[in-house]
Amino acid sequence: MSTLLFRPDGAPVWRTTRHVLALDRVRIMGIVNATPDSFSDGGRDPAASLRHCETLIGQGADILDIGGESTRPGAEPVPADEEWRRIAPVLRHALTLGVAVSVDTCKPEVMRRALDLGVDIVNDIAALRAPGAVDAVAAHPSCGLCLMHMTGEPRTMQLAPHHDDVVAEVAAHLAGRVAELAARGVARERIVLDPGIGFGKRVEDNFALIRGQQALLALGLPVLAGWSRKSSLGAVTGGRPVGERMVASVAAALAAAHCGARIVRVHDVAETADALKVWQAADLLPRAET
Repeated sequence: MSTLLFRPDGAPVWRTTRHVLALDRVRIMGIVNATPDSFSDGGRDPAASLRHCETLIGQGADILDIGGESTRPGAEPVPADEEWRRIAPVLRHALTLGVAVSVDTCKPEVMRRALDLGVDIVNDIAALRAPGAVDAVAAHPSCGLCLMHMTGEPRTMQLAPHHDDVVAEVAAHLAGRVAELAARGVARERIVLDPGIGFGKRVEDNFALIRGQQALLALGLPVLAGWSRKSSLGAVTGGRPVGERMVASVAAALAAAHCGARIVRVHDVAETADALKVWQAADLLPRAET
């Protein structure tokens, strides 16, 4: 039996600043990238980002994940002030739309500003390892947290990734991060775990993580899966470029959900929502308590 936290009606939950998200169904986190080099998910200009938020909600997003710094392999870091300049107007608008809002950042200064604004979730690819990050989230005792595993940093993480037992290593790392947060008084119902598909991992490592997802679930917290448009999907589909990976991305989201993930982070919200509805209607997804 899992140690997920449950509502009185039996549904596991993810507690965030303004919303308690019941995970009795798979929740969709829609990606909004407020970066100059992102053309498919809102980053072309501030007005496009605002419209993209509304579009994703209309397509079925339960959560909007807003980021102002690219984390693709080889990406260079962005100063905190510039990252905040990009995302602040998008966050302010998203907070008026009635869904949970996540800030995708690893910088404590950006976390603090976003949480002071009222943002619901901090989604950190570095699992709050930066100095001051734990302090930033501990000062907001109701915000949700997504802790992701990453080897290295985006600029160098794919140069020569290697894991002897990627599932065990990811599970151990995330367990350690959860333990540190628990020691700081962070409630477990605030936390979900992300294995970090594509972040310092080979193609075979990424698929091992989906097969071994139960090892993460055994930590007793919900799992978020972020396979959308990742290069591993291109690798197994004959080299399809990023713009042609929608079908593969939906398939990966369904596979992750079938293996117990409760949140999927995606670009293609409408297509993923339709696929999940079919699988749920067919009763193919596992029960929350399994």
